[in-house]
Formats: sequence, structure tokens, C-alpha cells
Amino acid sequence: MLTEVGIRQPGFRNVPRRSVVTGAAGFAGQRLVEMLLERGAEEVVAFDIAPRPSDSLADPRITYVQGDIRKRADVLAACEDADCCFHLAALVGPYHETAAFEAVNYHGTLHVLDACKANGVRKLVMSSSPSTRFPYPDPSVRGLGEEELERRNGPGKYSPTFHAEYARTKAKAEAAVLAACSDELLTIAVAPHQLYGPRDPLLFPSLLEAARSGRLRIFGDGKNRVSFTHVDNYCHGLILGSEALVPGGRALGQFYVVTDPENVLLWDAFDRAATGVGLPSIKSKRSVPLPVMLAVASVTVAAARVVASVSGAPFSRVMRRFKLTPFSVRMLVIDRWFDFHRATRDLEYQPLLTFEDGWRQTIEWFRTRS
Repeated sequence: MLTEVGIRQPGFRNVPRRSVVTGAAGFAGQRLVEMLLERGAEEVVAFDIAPRPSDSLADPRITYVQGDIRKRADVLAACEDADCCFHLAALVGPYHETAAFEAVNYHGTLHVLDACKANGVRKLVMSSSPSTRFPYPDPSVRGLGEEELERRNGPGKYSPTFHAEYARTKAKAEAAVLAACSDELLTIAVAPHQLYGPRDPLLFPSLLEAARSGRLRIFGDGKNRVSFTHVDNYCHGLILGSEALVPGGRALGQFYVVTDPENVLLWDAFDRAATGVGLPSIKSKRSVPLPVMLAVASVTVAAARVVASVSGAPFSRVMRRFKLTPFSVRMLVIDRWFDFHRATRDLEYQPLLTFEDGWRQTIEWFRTRS
């Protein structure tokens, strides 16, 4: 059956009978719950610290559990009798305290590992991030696959210096998950890049807010290319990851990136989103040279530190209002596109949607709600 936010799903070989999805109230988590049911799951436990989303499915096969990933007992209870745990719960973005990233992304993942082992859960699929392997000091990625990224980073595989606390704590968590792979618990990590789609709470709302305010302009020459990942393509990759977890399988304890099939010009995509919902083209405005934007971002960070010092508010909270940082500027001007051939080889991953179809679908979804 065609859902409002997705596409017709094919049948699959070994969808887990009973799954737990952590972070199930989030963007990808909510869609994953739906897709598991579309592919024949008998029961899904949807676990999140947030309450059940108002637009979530009312289906007797879903058990909604409100709990805290930071509390081991909550996670233990949620994972009882599960065949597979899809671990998506995470603290994202740059505007949180280091202790919060550690508590949720790292220690929360250790609780998931403990719960899987205590309950005899056979499979654990972790949602990871390519940012765990971004090169340093230049984080540009041009058509690299997982092996090439890891070779560039040396013996440790992960980035030698992380560009953000999110990436650092996700890398710590992922390392623990992959190291735990054994005959008793089969593990894998699957990562999207620049996730988007209907119900997107981050990329599209931020982009359209900036476009409506008139603040959105092209940074640099506007020629940088990126890989996007539609939420259906990502959830498809996660489910394929669970199916690849078989004794002696090639995917055991491995990391995979899954994206849309095309890489595209970032600023062309942003312009299409703005004009698609009826806003002026950002190409009609003068672009801002990268050195100017980096200087503005540095001044913004300095101003936020002053405000935090005077007000006594945590710096991370102040930065949520200021937003612009040198790191966020660089992410908007560098190339970030990936080769997902390893996921095709080991997981039989092929995207369900092209970028063209997925971007058009997402623009239409936001256009009808703006």
C-alpha cells in the first residue's frame, strides 16, 4: 500500500519478527517503524524519550514505549524478547554540552549493548554517521568509499581529530558496537549523509526559514557537490543491514554508507527547494566569498562567548540562537559525496528513490504545508 510519506515497499527475505527501534519518535526512527511493518514485521517496539508523535501510525503491531536511553533499566525493559534492535537514538547538532553528547550518544549506546546481551537479542543495527571518518584538517570527500576514508585516517579508521562533539561521541559509540560483534550478538553500523524527506525536522525547515528571512545566500562559488540520502533510502539500508547479519557473513562488525544514487550541486538543490515552495531564487542574490563568511562566523562565536559570560547561560545554549560557526560555514562549501559500492556488494543496497524523485517529493510535501 502506498503511504503518504513513502513508496511501495518490496517484500524482503528476513525482516526481524520483533524489533526494537530506539529514537522511534525521530525523523528516521518514525519512518523505520513504518517500513518494518510494511515489510512484514510482526511487532515493533518504538522507544523514545519523546512522547508518541501525533502523526504516528495507530497499528496494533506497534508498542510505543517512552523511556530514557540514559537509563539502563529503561533500555533493558524495552529490549525484552526482541530479535533485533535498531539503535537510532542520538543527540544531534552542534549546540549541546559535551556531557550531554557523552551521556546520550556514548553511554546510551553502552546501555543498548547491555540490554541486547542481557535479553539475548541476536542482532544490533546502529545508525552511524560519515562524520566519524571525515578527513582532517580538510574534511572534503570526493567519491570516497568506506575503505578509502578509513585508509586516509590511518590505523585508527576514525577521524584523527573530530570536527564536532557529535562525530566524536558517535565514533566512540560505533567502535563499541562493532567491537562487540560475536556469535551471540551480530552487529553492524549503517550511515546516511545529509538526510532529508517528508517530515524532515532539520534540513528543510532551517533552509526554508533562512530563505524566507532573506538571509540565505550562496557561500563561496556554489560549485560544491554533496550526496543526500532520502529517509526511505536510509531505512531501506538499515533493514538490509539487519538481513545481512548472519553467522559468517561479510557484513559482520562493518560500517557502511548509504546515499541517494546521484551527487548534486548543493546550492542548486537549495535553490530548487526555495523556489519550489514559492520563495525567491537565492541565485538572484550576490554570493558571499568564503573568507568573508568565515570572518563573520568567527565574530559570531566571539559574540556568543561574551553573551554567555555575561548572562551565565551555557555557551552551547547561546549558540543555538547565533547558529553560525566556522564549522557550519565550511560544511556548506566543501565537497561531501560518497561511493556506496560496498553497501551494494555486501548488503545488496540499491536506492529506492533517485535524488530527483526524492527531492521533488520532499519539496511538494513542504509546499503543501507552508
